[in-house]
Amino acid sequence: MTKQYRNITLIAMLGMFILVSCSSRLAPTEQKATASNSESALNKPYVILISLDGFRWDYVNKYRPPNFIEFISKGVEAEALIPSYPSKTFPNHYTIATGMYPDNHGIIGNIFYNYDKQVTYNIRNRKMAEDGNFYGGSPIWIEANKAAMVTASYFFVGTEANIQGITPTYYYKYDGSVKNKDRIAQAVQWLKMPAKKRPHLITMYFSDMDDVGHSVGPSNEEQIKNKLLALDKNLGDLFKGVAATGLPVNILIVSDHGMADQSIENLIPIDDIQNDSLFSTINNGSIVNIHPKETRDTNDLFEDLKRKEQHFKVYKTEDTPGFEKTPTNKDWGPIQLVPDLGYYFSTKKSIAEKIEKNITTIGVHGFDTTYKDMHGIFYAKGPAFKNNYEIPAVKNIHIYPLMCKLLGLDIPEGIDGDLEQIKSVLTPFFNKEQD
Repeated sequence: MTKQYRNITLIAMLGMFILVSCSSRLAPTEQKATASNSESALNKPYVILISLDGFRWDYVNKYRPPNFIEFISKGVEAEALIPSYPSKTFPNHYTIATGMYPDNHGIIGNIFYNYDKQVTYNIRNRKMAEDGNFYGGSPIWIEANKAAMVTASYFFVGTEANIQGITPTYYYKYDGSVKNKDRIAQAVQWLKMPAKKRPHLITMYFSDMDDVGHSVGPSNEEQIKNKLLALDKNLGDLFKGVAATGLPVNILIVSDHGMADQSIENLIPIDDIQNDSLFSTINNGSIVNIHPKETRDTNDLFEDLKRKEQHFKVYKTEDTPGFEKTPTNKDWGPIQLVPDLGYYFSTKKSIAEKIEKNITTIGVHGFDTTYKDMHGIFYAKGPAFKNNYEIPAVKNIHIYPLMCKLLGLDIPEGIDGDLEQIKSVLTPFFNKEQD
């Protein structure tokens, strides 16, 4: 083997290694995903949906991050974004993506028992998180795909799953260690692709505010502000990168829920309630689903649990407060435990660990959405949106039909969202142009 041949071989092997390394992070697309924009899709605007997990409604006004302030001054702002109950991460991200309440789209908690599959879904189980059979409705990237429109995602809930056998054209499997600057660089790079391959819908996810909020609680002003300002700088880089492309991009910034302070003294140990021989419990902290064993009478169990009430209430599922509509999804189970305001379910082990570390306060969410601390954000800016325009608090179910309108997609029947509730944020010219 000549030296020249060996060098060529080494270069080829290195190239294959780089390709494999990259492809292991950028997940392969499903066969049905649109690979090239249709002629009609080419003429549509671009939408970037940014989710900032755990970003409470009042953070911007309180801490005045400069890039957020400038973004809002040239776009639209809702007083708050009202999540769906329970105000948890996976249910609300998927509600934003589908325009449906969790009771209807099926992702009713970060953890829940699924009767059809007879398994407990858990967001930390990667196989389950990527199983499209758990996810109902038709998320926005699927509707775009039906219109032969290229889509992309960097970690948005549900985009890893083969829902209806479809994923976004480009997507990444979740890896929380990926730095914000890398996610932003990729989004800008997607917009620089040739028009035929360029995604018209990009969804993005950032966990910064949720991470710090859970760790220290939203009243820890120093740590909340520091994390917010760092995130603000990241998003400022994204805004600049998008503007430099010269494309008609509409950016929507939302959050799935807010955050509330939780005293460790007021954590309720679920261990004292559990009885595996009579029922199973699915604990989401702010709500516990009770699933009786087949041999246990539900009414008797309900009365037994009522006698144990201490800083929590026991409800038949159909009577549980917080739901926008009477819940009908069987995966809730027939009985719910709901902590009083200021309390939260945990485990004895978790409580003991926090006490040992001298932790006195954490941040939690998931409560009734009439509780203002649970509210998130809705900001938007771009050629379709009015300038320096404010609206009252709006429900997150309405984001989906708004995105359909922006992308020129038909709004599916049977959703809970209503475009009329939010279309005032759009310019008259855009409404006329799209009609």
